[in-house]
Amino acid sequence: MDFEQYSPLNIQPQDLTIPFLKNHLQTFSDWQLEQFQAKQHINDIVAMRALYVDELLGRLWDLVGLDESYDLSLLAVGGYGRGELHPKSDIDLLILSDHGFSQASEEKISQLITLLWDLKLDVGNSVRTIKDCVEQGKADITIATSMIESRLLKGNQNTFDKLQEVIAEDDFWPSDKFFTIKKEEQFGRHKNCRGDGYTLEPDIKNGCGGLRDIQTIAWVSKRHFDAQSLLELTSYGYITQAEYHEISDCQSQLWTIRFALHTVTNRPDNRLLFDFQSDVAKLLGYTGQRNEAVEQMMKVFYQTIRRVKELNEMLLQYFDEAILGNVATEFHDIDEHFRIRGNKIELTTSGFFQENPEAMIQLFVHIANDQRIKGIYSATLRELREARRCLTHWLQNIPECRSVFMEIIKHPRGMGLPFTLMYEHGVLAAYIPQWSRIVGQMQFDLFHAYTVDAHTHKLAKLINNYPNSKAEHPLAHEIFKSLEKPELLFLATIFHDIAKGQQGDHSTLGAVDALAFCGLHGLTRHESKVVAWLVEHHLTMSVTAQRRDISDPNVIIEFAKTVRDEKHLNLLYCLTVADICATNEDTWNSWKASLLRDLYYKTLTMLRRGLENPPDVRDRIRDRQFKALAILAEQGISEAQVQPLWKRFRLNYFFRYTSAQICWHTKHLLAHQDHDRPMVLISTENARGSEIFVYSRDIRTLFSSVVTEIDNKKLSVQDAKILSSRDNYSLSTFTVLEEDGEHIDVDKIQRVKEAIIDTLLKPNIVNSNIIRLERVKRPFKFEPQITFLPTRRKRTQIEVVAFDAPGILANIGTVFVEHGLMLDTAKITTIGERAEDLFIVSTVEGDALSKEQEDALKVSLMYELSPST
Repeated sequence: MDFEQYSPLNIQPQDLTIPFLKNHLQTFSDWQLEQFQAKQHINDIVAMRALYVDELLGRLWDLVGLDESYDLSLLAVGGYGRGELHPKSDIDLLILSDHGFSQASEEKISQLITLLWDLKLDVGNSVRTIKDCVEQGKADITIATSMIESRLLKGNQNTFDKLQEVIAEDDFWPSDKFFTIKKEEQFGRHKNCRGDGYTLEPDIKNGCGGLRDIQTIAWVSKRHFDAQSLLELTSYGYITQAEYHEISDCQSQLWTIRFALHTVTNRPDNRLLFDFQSDVAKLLGYTGQRNEAVEQMMKVFYQTIRRVKELNEMLLQYFDEAILGNVATEFHDIDEHFRIRGNKIELTTSGFFQENPEAMIQLFVHIANDQRIKGIYSATLRELREARRCLTHWLQNIPECRSVFMEIIKHPRGMGLPFTLMYEHGVLAAYIPQWSRIVGQMQFDLFHAYTVDAHTHKLAKLINNYPNSKAEHPLAHEIFKSLEKPELLFLATIFHDIAKGQQGDHSTLGAVDALAFCGLHGLTRHESKVVAWLVEHHLTMSVTAQRRDISDPNVIIEFAKTVRDEKHLNLLYCLTVADICATNEDTWNSWKASLLRDLYYKTLTMLRRGLENPPDVRDRIRDRQFKALAILAEQGISEAQVQPLWKRFRLNYFFRYTSAQICWHTKHLLAHQDHDRPMVLISTENARGSEIFVYSRDIRTLFSSVVTEIDNKKLSVQDAKILSSRDNYSLSTFTVLEEDGEHIDVDKIQRVKEAIIDTLLKPNIVNSNIIRLERVKRPFKFEPQITFLPTRRKRTQIEVVAFDAPGILANIGTVFVEHGLMLDTAKITTIGERAEDLFIVSTVEGDALSKEQEDALKVSLMYELSPST
């Protein structure tokens, strides 16, 4: 790098003006970007920027006459003190005096700060005496930490040295107290960043495994050992040369992404937001179709923070012993190679993992066997890391490993802490080849909140916790207790997404991998086929429940044919619930729980009755009417009062509504006097969500009008049944939830009722509140997909996959009106930025759409839903 031509030392005195320096700064920044794009090492670029600012500050210090203030010192502190500057990093400065500041000095300091502001530099400055530094540093560890990293830029060396002497004293910040608080700080940072770091919009600096975790090690090292760099820790025996180079490599990787992020955003961002991921990936040279470039970049990022996290954990364990003296004195032998040291497991035979790779798996059997073990001892972590890196073949290829691995999968506690530690410390990736490919694999969308491996780990933990989650998942709790071989469910869990990122359907490819793995590990052919079936069909139950009309017996029959028997149904239900919960913290709600539970019980009934004995629809209708009449009689309403009303209803009304719903509607309809005025009922008693029942004269715009008002009230539609009476009245229900997945707030119910009534009275005057598109959704726009599904009824099923923009349901409803279609059912599913909805429609005559009508409808929907329109 030819820095000399850009050095501020070469600027002529007469050119030290704001316009010239701004241009000089921009020229230097442009040159650095060129160097970055030319793959110059990031360490050199970051150091060169710090050097540039060093020299610029030196020139400005002299320019304002501060060189004449003999006792003052200009110090770089914080990250700048370490000699590191990214394009938009804060330039943290400390102007230091031994005795105080004269009025003349204060005026010159003010001139300097004004100059820096005029140059638009991101400056954080403090003006203190040594006494101030000591007092404020003792009161605030952040200030103390920044001063520990201070570096003299200009001015009096003696003043700087005095500060160094004071802050080096033990009573300034005792190293044990400093270490304890830094550990607490790290824990707090991780908690604020959702703990594990594998979020969709990660914090490069503060997240788990981020730059701050590397800096924490450096801060503690400097405070306790007076180590000027992490390299010095090798002389103390705390890290090896290889580990030092690994930390440096990780830091460089994170720096590279951070430099690109600052360049793209032109501000000091540390969060890798969706808005910028595509541009950052492009600047870093990643390429590919659709989202491949982003996914490649994020995979490298997630793999990097995993390495930092592991090294950080190991080194903080070492520091805990060295600084706090937390050395375990209680030992319990497990066998000749392992023992329990305090509450951690320790390998007592050095090099044993490399000589006997199966011992790496046996380690986790010991953890499963003894509940006193809460973690792995630091020295053993190092042995595990080194042995893992020395492997020349996959652990599953060693017969002894296979039997031990299955011992863990079958162990009552194996999928708890042992599985987590195998995952976190790379043993699972060293065991299963396919798993190694999904480590850090992300999907650039809003539905999958975690990497594929992190999601799978969470899923396994949820299933493992079913015995303790009766309140959250009562049905899964009961089913799991009855499973004869829960290990089949856990193996399916491991493989359900293992083929993601490959070309082809991941469910089908994963099933092939699962079948081979099970065969290799001694499972019977039947057991292997069960696992492979679960992997292949792990999405079937959620798709059927959420995107098909499960009130249709034909849908239940088809699903029952797929699952075949109760055993498969039970396993699939347990897997499906955990899969949804582990995908995104906001995905699971009462609506989905109720849908899956209903599908489970309807399928179970179908299987027990026999697929050759489908239910008689007319018998079901008669049964519901009989039960409804009995309930109404208890409320003083006679059959004679009810029958004239019910004669107005078509049979599909009694089929689509339960006895309790029929009673609720009937009671209020009998009391409703003005049938020219709409009636709106709202119930929050249904576990699925709040029910909005709408009775009004049948108008073509009913669906679009009602969903617009629902949308205006910041409610989300989950389901809609649009039924008509024989005399052209609507008997329709919209199931809705608040944005947080809860029922409608009580204080909002009356407002919702009035808004819907008003819009139905004035159907041609529907005002949609302009809702700004959520920031996180902006980078995800895509072309809609319109699919017509086969059906046995005189209806047409349309599956619409489109970008979930505000007002999408109202727009779809408007298209249906324009094509003269009658909407029968709407199943609404929002998956991140995607709306995946099912609509069942017919012509006004009650027939399914012809091929020509389907084609015309598809054109209109594509036009209406395309992001460009």
